[in-house]
Amino acid sequence: MARYKLIIAYDGTNYNGFARQPNGTTIVETLEEAVEKIVQHKVYILGAGRTDTGVHAKGQCCIFDSDTKVPVERLAKAINSKLPMDIAVQSVEKVSGDFHPRFGAKRKTYRYQIMNSKQRDPFSYKYALAYPYEVDLEKMKAAAEKMVGTHDFKCFCAAKTDVKDTVRTIYDIQIYQQDDLISVDICGNGFLYNMVRIIIGTLLKVNEGKLLVQDITRIIESKDRNLAGPTAPPQGLTMLKIIYE
Repeated sequence: MARYKLIIAYDGTNYNGFARQPNGTTIVETLEEAVEKIVQHKVYILGAGRTDTGVHAKGQCCIFDSDTKVPVERLAKAINSKLPMDIAVQSVEKVSGDFHPRFGAKRKTYRYQIMNSKQRDPFSYKYALAYPYEVDLEKMKAAAEKMVGTHDFKCFCAAKTDVKDTVRTIYDIQIYQQDDLISVDICGNGFLYNMVRIIIGTLLKVNEGKLLVQDITRIIESKDRNLAGPTAPPQGLTMLKIIYE
């Protein structure tokens, strides 16, 4: 058996997230069905991270093991021929048998998009949060800077989680605007459940003056989820890329 690494992109609008669920269509099950039609045997696909219902990806990393005779350079095209239009394999390569997409990841980058317009945009509602209020980017950037570093991010983790170690490192948060579209790129060594979306909700509370920039350090130190902002809606979030060393 050889191990294959796939980079996939998908629009998560019509799926119940990436991971297997007892009810509803998921990304991984749809991908497995397509791969199995090509390699002609059952496969188990493992991803670098779970994305929730409605969350998208441009650089999700997955693996599967196979003894297929299909040349690796033809696999991406072959698998894509069996996939719906909202999921696409970007690349396929053989990797060592001990490669693990989750444990081997050194850096992950997520992007959250905000459509800052007073008018509803029918072309962005699947991929950005509609936010028709005034935005102070400098205030949001100052608050984001307080989050950079290694911290116990329990305050930015969904309450219903069984993760025991909530210490993570955020390497960088970039916030920029092009026309009406605001993008927040967050790079870290890993993320807790709903962490990025709670960070966005907290930054928006700072923008609205309901939290102060100097409150961020206190919130992180408190480890209290109730002190942070709300969980931002899923459609603005995209798993952008994963770095392996």
